[in-house]
Amino acid sequence: MTSTQWSPESWRKKPAKQLPSYKDGALLKQTENELKKFPPLVFAGEARDLQSRLGNVARGNGFLLQGGDCAESFAEFNANKIRDTFRALLQMAVVMTYAGSMPIVKVGRMAGQFAKPRSSDNETQGDITLPSYRGDCVNSLDFTEEAREPDPRRMISAYNQAAATLNLLRAFATGGYANLNKVSQWNLDFVADSPLGERYEALATQISDALNFMRACGITAENVPTIKKTNFYTSHEALLLPYEESLTRQDSLTGDWYDTSAHFLWIGARTHQLENAQVEFARGIKNPIGLKCSPAIGTDELLRLIETLNPDNIPGRLTLIARMGYEQVEEKLAPLVRAVKSEGRSVVWSCDPMHGNTIKSSSGFKTRPFDNVLAEVRGFFAVHKAEGTHPGGVHIEMTGQNVTECVGGAEAIGDEDLSSRYHTHCDPRLNANQALEMAFLIADELKNIRREPEKEKDFTTAQW
Repeated sequence: MTSTQWSPESWRKKPAKQLPSYKDGALLKQTENELKKFPPLVFAGEARDLQSRLGNVARGNGFLLQGGDCAESFAEFNANKIRDTFRALLQMAVVMTYAGSMPIVKVGRMAGQFAKPRSSDNETQGDITLPSYRGDCVNSLDFTEEAREPDPRRMISAYNQAAATLNLLRAFATGGYANLNKVSQWNLDFVADSPLGERYEALATQISDALNFMRACGITAENVPTIKKTNFYTSHEALLLPYEESLTRQDSLTGDWYDTSAHFLWIGARTHQLENAQVEFARGIKNPIGLKCSPAIGTDELLRLIETLNPDNIPGRLTLIARMGYEQVEEKLAPLVRAVKSEGRSVVWSCDPMHGNTIKSSSGFKTRPFDNVLAEVRGFFAVHKAEGTHPGGVHIEMTGQNVTECVGGAEAIGDEDLSSRYHTHCDPRLNANQALEMAFLIADELKNIRREPEKEKDFTTAQW
């Protein structure tokens, strides 16, 4: 059994996977001590607010939209890239909000997604073997001995980039860029230019008409501020534990510990062993947390993890992120959903349709067929419909830029197109058009699960 004694550093007594081996231990310690003196990136009250909203999702009164880069990059860091991804997520959210008649909780894989788990500690090219690339906060993508050596000072760079990203995201979320009328017009522009324009035109027009009606009734951004701003949260995988521990602070109001590197942290499928370091760390912080669930996880193991991570069964505390692959999502997910429901556990169920659908294309690029991604989303909704549970969210790797990394979609990206704009540092991402295309398809699913009017809904904290 997991020890009840927890501290921000208690993970160090546990077996740890996917952590880099730093040659200079003194420099690592110096870096950790510097980070401990830095201001928090997010605040405990914000994390509590997110957990409250996720609690509504767990009760069936909302939907979680979580998306962003596979791995953030130091080299590609710029304001336009942040803006474009934020914009794409807003466009997705407004479509889902209207179709589902429920709040959409918007969480970016941003401002901290710098570390990546790897299937092997080393990478070989030709006759040269070097440490694997583990994300920009650990080492560099360049295949040289110097670049691949883990450098603890990169954590300082990651912190600084995360701080700048959060500053811009907060400005976008509250400074008028998130105005509902503006986002609706972006979607009308998408429909006009999309090969699937006719299919989506009706919904986009309905949203526009609803906003025009509100304006005619005097409900405008000037007198209802929530129309021109939104709530937006950040998340990343709790993988590089020296960084996470260094940014874990005790809340002065409650005395609880929060990881102030992000509002939401998740444990990956490679590091969710019950007695290992990542689970030990995550069980003690009060942030809402996620747990990736692969086809390999069994019901008994999942229930033990739920008991460890959310022993008090707090709604919104734990999000289970299923990543099964489109061919086996219904077979593998259904027993888990059934077991969690039978035990009366309050969780948010979210679908990661990306990681189980990665293939190598005939052109040699790692890619994800868009049709398979959508098929897993449909299978996820089908399982929850059959089990009488709430399909609570989607977790995707995407970008607001016009990349060509996932084949398919309305643009019909083919294998031959991948090389033209393949920019990811790690895994292939949906581009802005593919992400919005997915949003319209999810909207169709959300229409079908609108809850009966007589059932209690709690939208008291709702903000678009």
